[in-house]
Amino acid sequence: MKKIALIALFIATFAGVNAQETVPSISVVGEGTVKIVPDQVLIKVRVESEGKSAESVKTENDLAIGKVIKYAKSLKISEKDIKTEYVNLNKNYDYQTKQYKYAANQSMSILLKDLSKYAEFTQGLLNAGINRIDGVTFKSTDIDKHNANARMKAVKDAKTKAMEYASVLNQSVGKAINISETGSVTPPQPIYRMEMMKASDSMEQGEAMETIAIGEMVVKAKINIVFELK
Repeated sequence: MKKIALIALFIATFAGVNAQETVPSISVVGEGTVKIVPDQVLIKVRVESEGKSAESVKTENDLAIGKVIKYAKSLKISEKDIKTEYVNLNKNYDYQTKQYKYAANQSMSILLKDLSKYAEFTQGLLNAGINRIDGVTFKSTDIDKHNANARMKAVKDAKTKAMEYASVLNQSVGKAINISETGSVTPPQPIYRMEMMKASDSMEQGEAMETIAIGEMVVKAKINIVFELK
């Protein structure tokens, strides 16, 4: 009986401590958005070759890639900004001709740090022998600074929301108890392969044509903050 009484006393004491430690609070999510114009572009290109001989197909593919690298370097693009993504050589059976064919393809990513050269550069890549542009991703050299600005805006937004909610209840907001965040950078949509090829055809005909819409990068941050409620 005495043991049961001690357990009951412990539970009551523990509940009382918890009740004393409970702090009225308010939890809000703040959002911060920063719009910026990118100053770099990452272009993923591919060279594909096909033929009856594995050696000739690989040689043809390597020569085209060599021209691409040489052209990129001629525009003062650093070697560290030219990266091979993958190299494939496959043997395929053609059921119509009942013969084997070999297909080689290499993929590269090239970082162009001068957007004013984009049209010239992509045209030069096509002339060098690439036959696919798989993706275009815009970047900013100051992305860390923009992320920090987005976070600060999110914190201010969270505090403003908390104060608005509290004022309706004739209460005030105290110090922050807990902060957590999730955030992402959303680049503009890339130009697609067909659009790029059409732009190339126009340039060959001597027509001036815009081949890219740079747009804006949107840096977003979401912050969840728990404030004391007084």
